[in-house]
Amino acid sequence: MAGAYDDRDGKIWLDGQLVEWRDAKVHILTHALHYASSVFEGERCYNGKIFKSVEHSERLLKSGELLDMPIPYTVEQIEDAKKAVLEANNLTDAYVRVIAWRGAGEDMGVASSRNPVRMAVAAWTWGAYYGDAKMQGAKLDIAKWKRPSPETIPTAAKAAGLYMICTMSKHAAEAKGCSDALFMDYRGYVAEATGANIFFVKDGEVHTPIPDAILNGITRQTVIGMLQAKGIKVNERRIMPEELADFEQCWLTGTAAEVTPVGQIGDYTFTVGDITRNIAEEYEALVRS
Repeated sequence: MAGAYDDRDGKIWLDGQLVEWRDAKVHILTHALHYASSVFEGERCYNGKIFKSVEHSERLLKSGELLDMPIPYTVEQIEDAKKAVLEANNLTDAYVRVIAWRGAGEDMGVASSRNPVRMAVAAWTWGAYYGDAKMQGAKLDIAKWKRPSPETIPTAAKAAGLYMICTMSKHAAEAKGCSDALFMDYRGYVAEATGANIFFVKDGEVHTPIPDAILNGITRQTVIGMLQAKGIKVNERRIMPEELADFEQCWLTGTAAEVTPVGQIGDYTFTVGDITRNIAEEYEALVRS
């Protein structure tokens, strides 16, 4: 599948039925377009099976709750919709996007309780999120923006509004020849990349930020479990920016990113060492098992 995302062949599940890809449209006064009242999930299907599919569906519903936007579908109905989309598009290896949002309705202001909550599921073939960087080690810029406090926004939700500074920071990073950008959080601690969690290695132990102001990614949780099963100590803690100089290895995790080694962040460099290579290979084997 190629071309612009609004001009492709295929089917998209929209509000309970499969429609032609080009016909999956919303009105210009859709509330989400104006006020970011939208939550979503990104998932990968390997060999006909979506990895951690139920966990993603459960998180979608939780994100809706956190935004005071109850999604009118059950986990089972969301699972059926994803399956229908994959079958309709004859896909066995694909990226799956499930999105729910406040649609157009009686309200067109900040409040939107009278507007319907809608949902769609689309799927397409998608290779490595960072391209060649997945093998060579990604290069990251350091973002000028910071991840917000959970007192200002529901950081545990996978909500569209949280990605505004991600888009801006990734654009700035790409203009510098980087693959992505690393955020600090509102306190100045190392946080995450624009769409992925981050891990570091020092003296055979792994270090990763506490997810108290960032999304506790499903891939992040999976990788932590894999490392612990291998007997590798994982330190979930607050990491200061100056500590980047002391870490030996680094990688990103996310559904799109999978496990991607990092070779450089700003002026700091890292090797793609054994722990990084092994966990990347074992994650690849796990998702295809």
